[in-house]
Amino acid sequence: MLGDHSSLPTDRALLTQPPKTGLSCKMVLQAVGKVLRKSKAKPNGKKPATEEKKMYLEPEYTKSRITDVGFKELVVLPREIDLNEWLASNTTTFFHHVNLQYSTISEFCTGEACQTMAVCNTQYYWYDERGKKVKCTAPQYVDFVMSSVQKLVTDEDVFPTKYGREFPSSFESLVKKICKYLFHVLAHIYWSHFKETLALELHGHLNTLYVHFILFAREFNLLDPKETAVMDDLTEVLCSAGGRGGGGGDGASGGGTGAQNHVKER
Repeated sequence: MLGDHSSLPTDRALLTQPPKTGLSCKMVLQAVGKVLRKSKAKPNGKKPATEEKKMYLEPEYTKSRITDVGFKELVVLPREIDLNEWLASNTTTFFHHVNLQYSTISEFCTGEACQTMAVCNTQYYWYDERGKKVKCTAPQYVDFVMSSVQKLVTDEDVFPTKYGREFPSSFESLVKKICKYLFHVLAHIYWSHFKETLALELHGHLNTLYVHFILFAREFNLLDPKETAVMDDLTEVLCSAGGRGGGGGDGASGGGTGAQNHVKER
């Protein structure tokens, strides 16, 4: 076990360009308010059964990236790096970037606006340490996710950084669990807060993060295709062979699950 995960080659191309700055709070709120006034969507938990138009699938927004790097090649395990080191380094970095991306819209993700952790026709529940299902608002769910993942990635017994420390035998399953939770957060941002992300001009950052994350998860089979099916339409568009930012149409890309008149629970 050698060194800090953050020093590994994964830093050669992950979202290095910071979000735009210099916008006044008033300008940001005015922009967000202007966009939100155009929407007739109801708060999560009270949305109609029929599927709403997905703004994040519009071509003028899906083509937005902050880099043209080929992520499909980037995510491949380098020959000189141990698999667990590579998984640890990238997982930790993805956690920080998803947390940062969510923080840009967190003031709009409230218990009133997002009464459930919903994505399309799927509603997510948190399970506590005893395995008990907990119904919670979206901000509560995200807080549970970030707190639990932070605890894992800073635990030397799980994500060792000191010489001579070994990864636990359950490491890969823990990484898969983390990726599942991070996917839920990204999907919620797209489904419930893309208008705010667009108003803040951060949709290019979001798209780039999503492409990198999904292609990495595919490369190492870290996400169950059934888990990601709720966002298959977006994944197909962003990660297709012809899309900017790298890609490849292989893997879980079923073209979307479509709207249904019931809510699935996960």
